[in-house]
Amino acid sequence: MFLKSNTFETMDFPVTFHIFGKTILAHPLFETVGIFIGMRYYFYLKRKASEKMSFNTSAAILIGATAGALIGSKLIGNLENPYILFGNFSLKRIWTNNTIVGGLAFGLIGVEWAKKIAGHKESTGDLIVFPLILAMIIGRVGCFLTGIYEETYGLPTDSIFGMHLGDQYLRHPVALYEIAFLITLWIILKGIQKKRYISFWFCISAFYDQLL
Repeated sequence: MFLKSNTFETMDFPVTFHIFGKTILAHPLFETVGIFIGMRYYFYLKRKASEKMSFNTSAAILIGATAGALIGSKLIGNLENPYILFGNFSLKRIWTNNTIVGGLAFGLIGVEWAKKIAGHKESTGDLIVFPLILAMIIGRVGCFLTGIYEETYGLPTDSIFGMHLGDQYLRHPVALYEIAFLITLWIILKGIQKKRYISFWFCISAFYDQLL
């Protein structure tokens, strides 16, 4: 039996916020906050980095990463359910459907394309690892608060981890699992940062996220 428990009925899903007289879902709000804070953290690390890039190169890479991530997250997110996309076409649905996997893949393509145009041949990936992990953690909080109304909820379960996420079942809170994984990954990467293995472990993180 995977019926819901009264223990988790104190929180209503999806969680919404009232800002300037409008009701906003937690997912897009936390996604936006995560991107903003992640970018600010990236610029902070960039100012502290010993290797300096020119403004034109930095701007090109930033534009390439942002454009690639935006296009990729929307493209792959919408192609996950092509029948819904083409059966009931809606610009609002296209804009709200996204996936971190497409954002990572196309963001990387955008960066490499921008580097080629700018003539920059050195590696630039290590500096973005921790800001990206931070952005993903914040974004997954929004996923959790949206419950079953955002497709990152888990399967029904009768384990002690089961939570009521908006329907009649107790489900695995997959978003919380991933947050715990990302925090653990952060600690591991900080411990081995001096050995220059960040790129390898970041690939493992992206692969794990794709499996979810």
